[in-house]
Amino acid sequence: MRTALTCLAAALLTACASAPSNFTYTVPLQPEGSSGYTEKPGWATTKFAVAAANPLATDAGYQILKAGGSAIDAAIAVQMVLTLVEPQSSGIGGGAFLLHHDGKNVEAFDGRETAPAAADEKLFLKADGKPMAFYEGVVGGRSVGTPGTVRMLEMAHKQHGKLPWATLFQPAITLAEGGFKVSARLNTLLKSEQHLKKDPVAAAYFYNAQGEAWPVGYTLKNPELAQVLRKIAAQGSRGLLEGDVAQAIVDKVQKHPANPGQLSLADLAGYQPKKRAPICHDYKAQGKDFRICGFPPPSSGAIAVGQILGILNHAYAGAIPLENGLPGANWLHLYTEASRLAFADRAQYLGDPDFVQPPGGSWMSLLDDKYLAERARLIGPQSMKTATPGNPGAVRTSHAPMPDQPEYGTSHISIVDAHGNALAMTTTIEDVFGARQMVKGFLLNNELTDFSFAPADAQGKPIANRVQAGKRPRSSMAPTLVFDKATGQLVMSGGSPGGALIIHFTAKTLYGVLNWGMTPQQAINLPNFASLNGPSILEEKRFPPATVEALRARGAEVREQAMTSGLQAITKGNAHGTPVWLGGADPRREGIVMGD
Repeated sequence: MRTALTCLAAALLTACASAPSNFTYTVPLQPEGSSGYTEKPGWATTKFAVAAANPLATDAGYQILKAGGSAIDAAIAVQMVLTLVEPQSSGIGGGAFLLHHDGKNVEAFDGRETAPAAADEKLFLKADGKPMAFYEGVVGGRSVGTPGTVRMLEMAHKQHGKLPWATLFQPAITLAEGGFKVSARLNTLLKSEQHLKKDPVAAAYFYNAQGEAWPVGYTLKNPELAQVLRKIAAQGSRGLLEGDVAQAIVDKVQKHPANPGQLSLADLAGYQPKKRAPICHDYKAQGKDFRICGFPPPSSGAIAVGQILGILNHAYAGAIPLENGLPGANWLHLYTEASRLAFADRAQYLGDPDFVQPPGGSWMSLLDDKYLAERARLIGPQSMKTATPGNPGAVRTSHAPMPDQPEYGTSHISIVDAHGNALAMTTTIEDVFGARQMVKGFLLNNELTDFSFAPADAQGKPIANRVQAGKRPRSSMAPTLVFDKATGQLVMSGGSPGGALIIHFTAKTLYGVLNWGMTPQQAINLPNFASLNGPSILEEKRFPPATVEALRARGAEVREQAMTSGLQAITKGNAHGTPVWLGGADPRREGIVMGD
Protein backbone atom coordinates (compact mmCIF):
# COMPACT_ATOMS: atom_id res chain seq x y z
CA MET A 1 0.00 0.00 0.00
CA ARG A 2 1.35 3.42 -0.94
CA THR A 3 0.61 5.92 1.80
CA ALA A 4 1.02 9.60 0.90
CA LEU A 5 2.49 11.66 3.71
CA THR A 6 2.69 15.43 3.72
CA CYS A 7 5.56 17.34 5.28
CA LEU A 8 6.03 16.09 8.83
CA ALA A 9 4.47 18.29 11.47
CA ALA A 10 6.54 21.10 12.91
CA ALA A 11 6.66 19.21 16.17
CA LEU A 12 8.65 16.55 14.36
CA LEU A 13 10.95 18.73 12.31
CA THR A 14 11.55 22.32 13.28
CA ALA A 15 12.86 23.07 9.81
CA CYS A 16 9.73 21.69 8.14
CA ALA A 17 8.36 25.13 7.39
CA SER A 18 11.31 25.81 5.12
CA ALA A 19 10.96 22.50 3.30
CA PRO A 20 9.90 22.74 -0.33
CA SER A 21 6.13 22.40 -0.64
CA ASN A 22 6.56 20.03 -3.59
CA PHE A 23 8.31 17.32 -1.55
CA THR A 24 5.99 14.69 -0.13
CA TYR A 25 7.59 11.40 0.81
CA THR A 26 5.54 8.39 -0.27
CA VAL A 27 6.19 5.02 1.34
CA PRO A 28 6.81 2.58 -1.53
CA LEU A 29 5.59 -0.97 -1.79
CA GLN A 30 7.86 -3.23 0.22
CA PRO A 31 8.15 -6.55 -1.57
CA GLU A 32 9.95 -9.35 0.18
CA GLY A 33 13.48 -9.41 -1.15
CA SER A 34 15.46 -12.54 -1.83
CA SER A 35 18.68 -13.82 -0.36
CA GLY A 36 21.45 -15.41 -2.36
CA TYR A 37 21.94 -14.65 -6.07
CA THR A 38 19.15 -12.88 -7.97
CA GLU A 39 19.54 -11.93 -11.61
CA LYS A 40 19.12 -8.19 -12.19
CA PRO A 41 18.32 -6.54 -15.51
CA GLY A 42 20.51 -3.46 -15.38
CA TRP A 43 18.82 -0.08 -15.72
CA ALA A 44 18.88 2.88 -18.11
CA THR A 45 17.83 6.45 -17.23
CA THR A 46 18.30 9.81 -18.92
CA LYS A 47 18.14 12.54 -16.24
CA PHE A 48 19.44 11.08 -12.99
CA ALA A 49 20.08 7.79 -11.21
CA VAL A 50 20.64 6.45 -7.72
CA ALA A 51 22.07 3.03 -6.83
CA ALA A 52 21.98 1.76 -3.26
CA ALA A 53 22.00 -1.48 -1.29
CA ASN A 54 18.31 -1.69 -0.37
CA PRO A 55 15.22 -0.83 -2.44
CA LEU A 56 13.76 1.40 0.28
CA ALA A 57 17.00 3.38 0.47
CA THR A 58 17.26 3.68 -3.31
CA ASP A 59 13.65 4.87 -3.45
CA ALA A 60 14.26 7.54 -0.81
CA GLY A 61 17.14 8.91 -2.87
CA TYR A 62 15.01 8.72 -6.01
CA GLN A 63 12.20 10.74 -4.42
CA ILE A 64 14.68 13.40 -3.28
CA LEU A 65 16.19 13.65 -6.79
CA LYS A 66 12.68 13.79 -8.28
CA ALA A 67 11.94 16.77 -6.01
CA GLY A 68 14.94 18.64 -7.43
CA GLY A 69 17.47 17.60 -4.81
CA SER A 70 21.17 17.27 -5.46
CA ALA A 71 23.27 14.10 -5.38
CA ILE A 72 24.36 15.05 -1.84
CA ASP A 73 20.75 15.54 -0.76
CA ALA A 74 19.86 12.10 -2.10
CA ALA A 75 22.88 10.47 -0.44
CA ILE A 76 21.81 11.83 2.96
CA ALA A 77 18.29 10.45 2.54
CA VAL A 78 19.71 7.10 1.38
CA GLN A 79 22.12 6.87 4.33
CA MET A 80 19.45 7.62 6.91
CA VAL A 81 17.19 4.90 5.48
CA LEU A 82 20.11 2.44 5.35
CA THR A 83 20.66 3.09 9.08
CA LEU A 84 17.18 1.66 9.58
CA VAL A 85 16.83 -1.08 6.93
CA GLU A 86 20.45 -2.26 6.56
CA PRO A 87 21.69 -1.78 10.16
CA GLN A 88 24.24 -4.58 9.80
CA SER A 89 26.34 -2.58 7.33
CA SER A 90 26.29 1.17 7.90
CA GLY A 91 24.53 3.99 9.71
CA ILE A 92 24.74 7.11 11.81
CA GLY A 93 26.90 5.21 14.31
CA GLY A 94 29.67 4.72 11.73
CA GLY A 95 31.88 6.46 9.19
CA ALA A 96 32.05 7.07 5.44
CA PHE A 97 34.16 8.26 2.53
CA LEU A 98 32.41 10.47 -0.02
CA LEU A 99 33.83 11.35 -3.44
CA HIS A 100 31.91 14.21 -5.10
CA HIS A 101 32.07 15.82 -8.55
CA ASP A 102 30.28 19.11 -9.19
CA GLY A 103 30.86 19.09 -12.95
CA LYS A 104 34.31 20.67 -12.59
CA ASN A 105 36.10 19.54 -9.44
CA VAL A 106 36.43 16.27 -7.54
CA GLU A 107 36.37 16.55 -3.76
CA ALA A 108 37.01 13.87 -1.13
CA PHE A 109 35.03 14.22 2.11
CA ASP A 110 36.52 12.12 4.93
CA GLY A 111 34.01 11.02 7.57
CA ARG A 112 36.18 8.17 8.87
CA GLU A 113 35.93 7.38 12.58
CA THR A 114 38.76 8.42 14.90
CA ALA A 115 40.37 6.71 17.88
CA PRO A 116 39.45 8.24 21.26
CA ALA A 117 41.89 10.72 22.80
CA ALA A 118 42.50 8.24 25.62
CA ALA A 119 43.42 5.35 23.27
CA ASP A 120 46.99 4.19 22.68
CA GLU A 121 48.77 1.44 20.76
CA LYS A 122 48.14 -1.08 23.54
CA LEU A 123 44.34 -0.90 23.03
CA PHE A 124 44.08 -4.45 21.66
CA LEU A 125 46.87 -6.09 23.66
CA LYS A 126 46.12 -8.55 26.47
CA ALA A 127 47.81 -8.49 29.86
CA ASP A 128 50.59 -10.73 28.52
CA GLY A 129 51.34 -8.23 25.75
CA LYS A 130 49.94 -10.42 22.97
CA PRO A 131 47.18 -9.21 20.61
CA MET A 132 43.61 -10.19 21.40
CA ALA A 133 41.67 -12.54 19.17
CA PHE A 134 39.66 -10.52 16.65
CA TYR A 135 36.22 -10.84 18.26
CA GLU A 136 37.65 -10.26 21.73
CA GLY A 137 38.39 -6.79 20.44
CA VAL A 138 35.22 -6.29 18.39
CA VAL A 139 32.34 -7.05 20.75
CA GLY A 140 31.73 -4.37 23.36
CA GLY A 141 32.84 -0.77 23.85
CA ARG A 142 36.58 -1.18 23.21
CA SER A 143 36.29 -1.14 19.40
CA VAL A 144 34.01 1.90 19.06
CA GLY A 145 35.50 4.89 17.24
CA THR A 146 34.08 8.41 17.09
CA PRO A 147 31.35 8.22 14.39
CA GLY A 148 31.89 10.63 11.51
CA THR A 149 29.24 9.97 8.84
CA VAL A 150 26.66 12.56 9.95
CA ARG A 151 29.08 15.46 10.49
CA MET A 152 30.78 14.71 7.15
CA LEU A 153 27.42 14.69 5.34
CA GLU A 154 26.57 17.97 7.07
CA MET A 155 29.80 19.49 5.71
CA ALA A 156 29.05 18.25 2.19
CA HIS A 157 25.44 19.46 2.37
CA LYS A 158 26.51 22.99 3.29
CA GLN A 159 28.48 23.06 0.05
CA HIS A 160 26.32 21.09 -2.34
CA GLY A 161 22.83 20.67 -0.87
CA LYS A 162 19.79 22.10 -2.61
CA LEU A 163 16.95 20.98 -0.33
CA PRO A 164 16.82 21.89 3.37
CA TRP A 165 18.69 19.49 5.66
CA ALA A 166 15.57 18.53 7.63
CA THR A 167 13.67 17.52 4.50
CA LEU A 168 16.19 14.76 3.82
CA PHE A 169 15.25 12.92 7.02
CA GLN A 170 11.56 12.54 6.18
CA PRO A 171 11.83 9.12 4.49
CA ALA A 172 13.82 7.50 7.31
CA ILE A 173 11.66 9.01 10.07
CA THR A 174 8.47 7.91 8.31
CA LEU A 175 9.75 4.36 7.81
CA ALA A 176 11.13 4.13 11.36
CA GLU A 177 7.75 5.08 12.82
CA GLY A 178 5.50 3.24 10.36
CA GLY A 179 7.75 0.21 10.10
CA PHE A 180 9.63 -1.59 7.33
CA LYS A 181 9.56 -5.21 6.29
CA VAL A 182 12.50 -7.33 7.41
CA SER A 183 14.38 -8.38 4.29
CA ALA A 184 15.68 -11.85 3.53
CA ARG A 185 19.26 -10.65 3.88
CA LEU A 186 18.70 -9.07 7.30
CA ASN A 187 16.86 -12.19 8.47
CA THR A 188 19.65 -14.48 7.22
CA LEU A 189 22.35 -12.45 8.96
CA LEU A 190 20.37 -12.26 12.20
CA LYS A 191 19.91 -16.04 12.24
CA SER A 192 23.64 -16.68 11.83
CA GLU A 193 24.77 -13.91 14.19
CA GLN A 194 26.61 -15.05 17.34
CA HIS A 195 27.18 -11.86 19.35
CA LEU A 196 24.23 -9.47 18.89
CA LYS A 197 22.04 -11.13 21.52
CA LYS A 198 24.67 -10.39 24.18
CA ASP A 199 23.43 -6.79 24.09
CA PRO A 200 19.97 -6.76 25.74
CA VAL A 201 18.88 -3.69 23.78
CA ALA A 202 19.81 -5.22 20.42
CA ALA A 203 18.32 -8.58 21.41
CA ALA A 204 14.97 -6.98 22.23
CA TYR A 205 14.87 -5.13 18.91
CA PHE A 206 16.12 -7.76 16.43
CA TYR A 207 14.69 -10.95 18.00
CA ASN A 208 11.35 -12.11 19.42
CA ALA A 209 10.74 -13.26 22.99
CA GLN A 210 11.96 -16.77 22.10
CA GLY A 211 15.26 -15.38 20.80
CA GLU A 212 14.40 -16.04 17.15
CA ALA A 213 15.20 -13.52 14.42
CA TRP A 214 12.16 -11.67 13.14
CA PRO A 215 10.93 -13.50 10.01
CA VAL A 216 11.16 -12.18 6.47
CA GLY A 217 8.34 -9.71 5.87
CA TYR A 218 7.82 -8.90 9.56
CA THR A 219 7.09 -5.18 10.04
CA LEU A 220 9.80 -3.80 12.32
CA LYS A 221 9.34 -0.35 13.86
CA ASN A 222 12.05 1.81 15.41
CA PRO A 223 10.53 4.85 17.20
CA GLU A 224 13.76 5.46 19.13
CA LEU A 225 15.71 5.95 15.92
CA ALA A 226 12.97 8.24 14.63
CA GLN A 227 13.47 10.46 17.70
CA VAL A 228 17.24 10.61 17.11
CA LEU A 229 16.73 11.43 13.44
CA ARG A 230 14.35 14.25 14.40
CA LYS A 231 17.04 15.66 16.65
CA ILE A 232 19.66 15.53 13.87
CA ALA A 233 17.17 17.03 11.42
CA ALA A 234 16.55 19.95 13.78
CA GLN A 235 20.01 20.44 15.29
CA GLY A 236 22.39 19.08 12.65
CA SER A 237 25.22 16.78 13.70
CA ARG A 238 25.11 18.23 17.24
CA GLY A 239 21.88 16.26 17.69
CA LEU A 240 24.00 13.09 17.53
CA LEU A 241 27.37 14.18 18.87
CA GLU A 242 26.22 16.36 21.78
CA GLY A 243 23.47 16.19 24.39
CA ASP A 244 21.53 13.14 25.53
CA VAL A 245 22.28 10.99 22.47
CA ALA A 246 26.02 11.55 22.89
CA GLN A 247 25.73 10.75 26.59
CA ALA A 248 23.93 7.50 25.77
CA ILE A 249 26.70 6.54 23.32
CA VAL A 250 29.44 7.24 25.87
CA ASP A 251 27.61 5.37 28.64
CA LYS A 252 27.16 2.36 26.38
CA VAL A 253 30.87 2.32 25.49
CA GLN A 254 32.41 3.09 28.87
CA LYS A 255 30.03 1.01 30.98
CA HIS A 256 30.14 -2.19 28.95
CA PRO A 257 30.32 -4.96 31.58
CA ALA A 258 33.04 -7.06 29.93
CA ASN A 259 34.86 -4.97 27.34
CA PRO A 260 34.57 -1.22 28.06
CA GLY A 261 35.97 1.43 25.74
CA GLN A 262 37.37 4.93 26.08
CA LEU A 263 35.15 7.09 23.87
CA SER A 264 34.26 10.37 25.63
CA LEU A 265 31.84 13.26 25.22
CA ALA A 266 34.79 15.43 24.20
CA ASP A 267 35.71 12.94 21.44
CA LEU A 268 32.18 13.14 20.04
CA ALA A 269 31.73 16.91 20.27
CA GLY A 270 35.18 17.55 18.85
CA TYR A 271 34.97 15.28 15.80
CA GLN A 272 36.02 17.04 12.59
CA PRO A 273 35.43 15.69 9.08
CA LYS A 274 38.17 16.51 6.57
CA LYS A 275 38.31 17.51 2.95
CA ARG A 276 41.20 15.78 1.23
CA ALA A 277 42.67 15.87 -2.25
CA PRO A 278 41.42 12.83 -4.17
CA ILE A 279 43.87 10.29 -5.60
CA CYS A 280 43.57 10.63 -9.39
CA HIS A 281 45.65 8.82 -12.01
CA ASP A 282 45.62 8.24 -15.75
CA TYR A 283 44.54 4.91 -17.18
CA LYS A 284 44.48 3.70 -20.76
CA ALA A 285 42.00 1.02 -21.92
CA GLN A 286 40.84 0.06 -25.42
CA GLY A 287 42.86 2.95 -26.85
CA LYS A 288 41.04 5.52 -24.70
CA ASP A 289 42.50 7.70 -21.98
CA PHE A 290 40.66 7.83 -18.69
CA ARG A 291 41.20 9.61 -15.39
CA ILE A 292 40.35 7.44 -12.39
CA CYS A 293 39.73 9.25 -9.09
CA GLY A 294 39.42 7.53 -5.74
CA PHE A 295 39.77 8.16 -2.03
CA PRO A 296 43.20 8.96 -0.58
CA PRO A 297 44.63 7.60 2.69
CA PRO A 298 43.45 6.73 5.30
CA SER A 299 41.78 4.61 2.63
CA SER A 300 44.02 2.14 0.83
CA GLY A 301 41.33 1.53 -1.80
CA ALA A 302 42.26 3.95 -4.57
CA ILE A 303 45.99 3.25 -4.37
CA ALA A 304 45.57 -0.55 -4.36
CA VAL A 305 43.01 -0.48 -7.21
CA GLY A 306 45.26 1.88 -9.20
CA GLN A 307 48.30 -0.31 -8.62
CA ILE A 308 46.48 -3.46 -9.72
CA LEU A 309 45.17 -1.83 -12.91
CA GLY A 310 48.53 -0.24 -13.71
CA ILE A 311 50.49 -3.45 -13.15
CA LEU A 312 48.01 -5.36 -15.34
CA ASN A 313 48.58 -2.88 -18.18
CA HIS A 314 52.35 -3.29 -17.88
CA ALA A 315 51.89 -7.09 -17.84
CA TYR A 316 49.89 -6.87 -21.11
CA ALA A 317 46.80 -8.41 -19.53
CA GLY A 318 44.66 -6.53 -22.06
CA ALA A 319 45.89 -8.83 -24.81
CA ILE A 320 44.27 -11.85 -23.14
CA PRO A 321 40.66 -12.43 -24.28
CA LEU A 322 37.81 -13.65 -22.11
CA GLU A 323 37.06 -17.38 -22.28
CA ASN A 324 33.35 -18.07 -22.78
CA GLY A 325 32.62 -14.68 -21.24
CA LEU A 326 34.77 -15.30 -18.14
CA PRO A 327 38.33 -14.39 -17.13
CA GLY A 328 40.52 -17.42 -17.87
CA ALA A 329 43.48 -18.83 -15.97
CA ASN A 330 46.11 -16.80 -17.88
CA TRP A 331 44.40 -13.50 -17.09
CA LEU A 332 43.59 -14.51 -13.50
CA HIS A 333 47.23 -15.44 -12.94
CA LEU A 334 48.29 -11.91 -13.90
CA TYR A 335 45.51 -10.38 -11.82
CA THR A 336 46.29 -12.31 -8.63
CA GLU A 337 50.03 -11.64 -8.99
CA ALA A 338 49.35 -7.90 -9.44
CA SER A 339 47.13 -8.10 -6.36
CA ARG A 340 49.88 -9.69 -4.26
CA LEU A 341 52.24 -6.88 -5.21
CA ALA A 342 49.65 -4.19 -4.41
CA PHE A 343 48.68 -5.75 -1.08
CA ALA A 344 52.33 -6.05 -0.03
CA ASP A 345 52.71 -2.29 -0.51
CA ARG A 346 49.39 -1.68 1.24
CA ALA A 347 50.51 -3.58 4.36
CA GLN A 348 53.83 -1.73 4.41
CA TYR A 349 52.92 1.87 3.72
CA LEU A 350 49.27 2.76 4.20
CA GLY A 351 47.87 4.61 7.21
CA ASP A 352 46.30 7.87 8.33
CA PRO A 353 48.25 10.61 6.47
CA ASP A 354 48.10 12.85 9.55
CA PHE A 355 50.28 10.25 11.31
CA VAL A 356 52.08 8.37 8.52
CA GLN A 357 54.47 9.79 5.90
CA PRO A 358 54.02 8.51 2.33
CA PRO A 359 57.00 6.82 0.67
CA GLY A 360 59.11 9.33 -1.24
CA GLY A 361 57.03 12.17 0.19
CA SER A 362 53.95 11.50 -1.98
CA TRP A 363 51.27 8.81 -2.13
CA MET A 364 51.48 9.13 -5.91
CA SER A 365 54.89 7.44 -5.70
CA LEU A 366 52.95 4.19 -5.31
CA LEU A 367 51.17 4.87 -8.63
CA ASP A 368 54.20 6.11 -10.55
CA ASP A 369 54.23 4.51 -13.99
CA LYS A 370 57.91 3.52 -13.85
CA TYR A 371 57.43 1.98 -10.42
CA LEU A 372 54.42 -0.05 -11.58
CA ALA A 373 56.36 -1.23 -14.63
CA GLU A 374 59.15 -2.36 -12.31
CA ARG A 375 56.64 -4.22 -10.14
CA ALA A 376 55.04 -5.85 -13.19
CA ARG A 377 58.44 -7.28 -14.22
CA LEU A 378 58.37 -9.40 -11.03
CA ILE A 379 55.48 -11.44 -12.46
CA GLY A 380 56.63 -14.73 -13.94
CA PRO A 381 54.90 -17.88 -15.20
CA GLN A 382 54.62 -19.32 -11.66
CA SER A 383 52.82 -17.79 -8.69
CA MET A 384 55.03 -15.81 -6.31
CA LYS A 385 52.62 -16.98 -3.56
CA THR A 386 53.55 -14.05 -1.30
CA ALA A 387 54.97 -10.75 -2.56
CA THR A 388 57.25 -8.38 -0.67
CA PRO A 389 56.74 -4.61 -0.66
CA GLY A 390 58.58 -2.45 -3.18
CA ASN A 391 60.53 0.75 -2.64
CA PRO A 392 58.64 3.42 -4.58
CA GLY A 393 60.31 6.48 -3.11
CA ALA A 394 63.82 7.65 -2.42
CA VAL A 395 63.07 7.67 1.31
CA ARG A 396 62.91 4.20 2.85
CA THR A 397 60.12 3.51 5.32
CA SER A 398 60.80 2.88 8.99
CA HIS A 399 57.58 0.91 9.40
CA ALA A 400 56.96 -2.82 9.62
CA PRO A 401 54.31 -4.48 7.42
CA MET A 402 50.92 -4.96 9.08
CA PRO A 403 49.97 -8.60 9.69
CA ASP A 404 46.78 -9.96 8.11
CA GLN A 405 43.59 -9.09 9.97
CA PRO A 406 39.91 -9.60 9.10
CA GLU A 407 37.88 -6.73 7.57
CA TYR A 408 34.15 -6.81 6.98
CA GLY A 409 30.96 -4.85 6.53
CA THR A 410 30.00 -1.74 4.59
CA SER A 411 27.55 -0.40 1.98
CA HIS A 412 27.99 1.59 -1.23
CA ILE A 413 25.95 4.38 -2.85
CA SER A 414 26.41 5.83 -6.36
CA ILE A 415 24.36 8.82 -7.56
CA VAL A 416 24.21 11.17 -10.55
CA ASP A 417 21.74 14.07 -10.36
CA ALA A 418 20.05 16.33 -12.93
CA HIS A 419 22.29 19.28 -12.02
CA GLY A 420 25.58 17.81 -13.26
CA ASN A 421 26.74 16.46 -9.88
CA ALA A 422 27.84 12.89 -9.18
CA LEU A 423 29.10 11.01 -6.16
CA ALA A 424 30.40 7.68 -4.94
CA MET A 425 30.07 7.06 -1.21
CA THR A 426 31.14 3.98 0.73
CA THR A 427 29.84 3.85 4.28
CA THR A 428 30.38 1.41 7.13
CA ILE A 429 30.13 0.29 10.75
CA GLU A 430 32.89 -2.26 9.92
CA ASP A 431 31.91 -5.79 10.99
CA VAL A 432 28.39 -7.14 10.49
CA PHE A 433 26.32 -5.35 13.19
CA GLY A 434 29.44 -3.42 14.24
CA ALA A 435 30.39 -3.64 17.92
CA ARG A 436 27.00 -5.32 18.63
CA GLN A 437 26.07 -2.35 20.81
CA MET A 438 22.69 -0.67 20.20
CA VAL A 439 21.96 2.84 21.42
CA LYS A 440 18.66 4.66 20.87
CA GLY A 441 17.74 2.56 17.84
CA PHE A 442 21.09 2.41 16.00
CA LEU A 443 24.26 0.32 16.19
CA LEU A 444 27.74 1.52 17.11
CA ASN A 445 30.74 0.78 14.90
CA ASN A 446 33.72 -1.44 15.71
CA GLU A 447 35.98 0.62 13.45
CA LEU A 448 38.98 0.61 15.78
CA THR A 449 39.55 -3.05 14.90
CA ASP A 450 40.65 -1.79 11.46
CA PHE A 451 43.85 -0.73 13.23
CA SER A 452 46.60 -3.28 13.64
CA PHE A 453 46.09 -5.10 16.95
CA ALA A 454 49.88 -5.50 17.14
CA PRO A 455 51.57 -2.07 17.33
CA ALA A 456 54.99 -3.33 16.20
CA ASP A 457 56.77 -6.34 14.73
CA ALA A 458 58.95 -8.79 16.64
CA GLN A 459 61.93 -6.44 16.32
CA GLY A 460 59.97 -3.52 17.75
CA LYS A 461 59.59 -1.69 14.45
CA PRO A 462 56.25 0.21 14.54
CA ILE A 463 53.38 -0.62 12.18
CA ALA A 464 52.02 2.34 10.20
CA ASN A 465 48.40 1.43 10.97
CA ARG A 466 48.81 1.00 14.75
CA VAL A 467 46.38 2.60 17.22
CA GLN A 468 47.14 6.21 18.16
CA ALA A 469 44.92 8.82 19.82
CA GLY A 470 42.82 10.77 17.31
CA LYS A 471 44.00 8.63 14.40
CA ARG A 472 41.79 7.26 11.61
CA PRO A 473 42.17 3.53 10.92
CA ARG A 474 43.24 2.34 7.49
CA SER A 475 40.33 1.38 5.26
CA SER A 476 39.79 -0.58 2.04
CA MET A 477 36.77 1.45 0.96
CA ALA A 478 37.11 2.44 -2.68
CA PRO A 479 34.44 4.88 -3.88
CA THR A 480 35.50 5.64 -7.45
CA LEU A 481 34.70 8.22 -10.15
CA VAL A 482 36.03 7.77 -13.69
CA PHE A 483 36.32 10.53 -16.30
CA ASP A 484 37.10 10.79 -19.99
CA LYS A 485 40.53 12.43 -19.84
CA ALA A 486 40.05 14.45 -23.03
CA THR A 487 36.66 15.96 -22.18
CA GLY A 488 36.56 15.75 -18.39
CA GLN A 489 33.10 14.18 -18.65
CA LEU A 490 32.03 11.63 -16.04
CA VAL A 491 32.19 8.06 -17.33
CA MET A 492 31.42 6.05 -14.19
CA SER A 493 30.62 6.06 -10.47
CA GLY A 494 31.07 2.83 -8.54
CA GLY A 495 32.14 0.96 -5.44
CA SER A 496 31.32 -1.95 -3.16
CA PRO A 497 31.22 -3.27 0.40
CA GLY A 498 33.30 -6.31 1.33
CA GLY A 499 36.18 -5.48 3.68
CA ALA A 500 39.60 -5.91 2.07
CA LEU A 501 37.87 -7.55 -0.91
CA ILE A 502 36.30 -4.15 -1.75
CA ILE A 503 39.51 -3.42 -3.65
CA HIS A 504 39.03 -6.48 -5.87
CA PHE A 505 35.30 -6.07 -6.38
CA THR A 506 35.86 -2.49 -7.51
CA ALA A 507 38.88 -3.32 -9.70
CA LYS A 508 36.90 -6.12 -11.39
CA THR A 509 34.05 -3.79 -12.25
CA LEU A 510 36.33 -1.03 -13.53
CA TYR A 511 38.21 -3.52 -15.68
CA GLY A 512 35.00 -5.02 -17.03
CA VAL A 513 33.58 -1.64 -18.05
CA LEU A 514 36.76 0.07 -19.28
CA ASN A 515 38.72 -2.86 -20.77
CA TRP A 516 36.06 -5.36 -21.78
CA GLY A 517 33.40 -2.83 -22.84
CA MET A 518 30.73 -4.25 -20.53
CA THR A 519 27.68 -2.51 -19.11
CA PRO A 520 27.96 -1.97 -15.37
CA GLN A 521 25.49 -4.80 -14.77
CA GLN A 522 27.52 -7.21 -16.89
CA ALA A 523 30.74 -6.25 -15.11
CA ILE A 524 29.14 -6.60 -11.66
CA ASN A 525 27.73 -10.01 -12.62
CA LEU A 526 31.20 -11.40 -13.41
CA PRO A 527 32.50 -13.93 -10.87
CA ASN A 528 34.62 -12.43 -8.13
CA PHE A 529 38.34 -13.16 -7.70
CA ALA A 530 41.14 -11.87 -5.48
CA SER A 531 44.38 -12.31 -3.64
CA LEU A 532 45.22 -10.53 -0.39
CA ASN A 533 48.89 -11.51 -0.85
CA GLY A 534 48.26 -15.13 0.01
CA PRO A 535 46.03 -17.70 -1.68
CA SER A 536 44.21 -17.00 -4.94
CA ILE A 537 40.55 -16.66 -3.98
CA LEU A 538 37.78 -17.49 -6.46
CA GLU A 539 34.04 -17.13 -6.02
CA GLU A 540 32.74 -20.64 -5.42
CA LYS A 541 30.93 -22.51 -8.20
CA ARG A 542 31.53 -19.71 -10.70
CA PHE A 543 34.67 -20.87 -12.52
CA PRO A 544 35.22 -24.03 -14.61
CA PRO A 545 37.31 -26.72 -12.85
CA ALA A 546 39.88 -26.42 -15.65
CA THR A 547 40.50 -22.77 -14.70
CA VAL A 548 41.04 -23.70 -11.06
CA GLU A 549 43.42 -26.51 -11.97
CA ALA A 550 45.39 -24.32 -14.39
CA LEU A 551 46.00 -21.79 -11.60
CA ARG A 552 47.12 -24.56 -9.26
CA ALA A 553 49.48 -25.81 -11.97
CA ARG A 554 51.11 -22.38 -11.81
CA GLY A 555 51.85 -22.94 -8.12
CA ALA A 556 49.00 -20.94 -6.62
CA GLU A 557 47.08 -22.09 -3.58
CA VAL A 558 43.48 -21.68 -4.78
CA ARG A 559 40.55 -21.28 -2.42
CA GLU A 560 36.96 -21.27 -3.64
CA GLN A 561 34.59 -19.48 -1.29
CA ALA A 562 31.56 -17.20 -1.09
CA MET A 563 32.51 -13.65 -2.11
CA THR A 564 29.44 -11.55 -1.40
CA SER A 565 30.14 -8.23 -3.04
CA GLY A 566 27.52 -5.47 -2.98
CA LEU A 567 28.59 -3.54 -6.04
CA GLN A 568 26.70 -0.51 -7.30
CA ALA A 569 27.75 1.32 -10.47
CA ILE A 570 26.43 3.93 -12.87
CA THR A 571 28.08 4.59 -16.23
CA LYS A 572 27.54 6.96 -19.14
CA GLY A 573 26.06 5.04 -22.05
CA ASN A 574 24.17 5.34 -25.29
CA ALA A 575 20.80 3.93 -26.30
CA HIS A 576 19.84 4.35 -29.96
CA GLY A 577 21.85 7.56 -30.18
CA THR A 578 20.47 9.00 -26.92
CA PRO A 579 22.87 9.58 -23.99
CA VAL A 580 21.74 7.56 -20.98
CA TRP A 581 22.92 6.55 -17.54
CA LEU A 582 23.35 2.79 -17.27
CA GLY A 583 22.95 1.43 -13.74
CA GLY A 584 24.00 -1.87 -12.23
CA ALA A 585 23.39 -3.48 -8.83
CA ASP A 586 24.92 -6.63 -7.41
CA PRO A 587 22.83 -9.80 -7.83
CA ARG A 588 24.44 -11.09 -4.61
CA ARG A 589 22.57 -8.51 -2.50
CA GLU A 590 19.30 -6.55 -2.42
CA GLY A 591 20.33 -3.32 -4.14
CA ILE A 592 18.55 -1.70 -7.09
CA VAL A 593 18.96 1.37 -9.30
CA MET A 594 16.24 3.98 -9.83
CA GLY A 595 16.04 7.13 -11.94
CA ASP A 596 14.25 9.07 -14.65
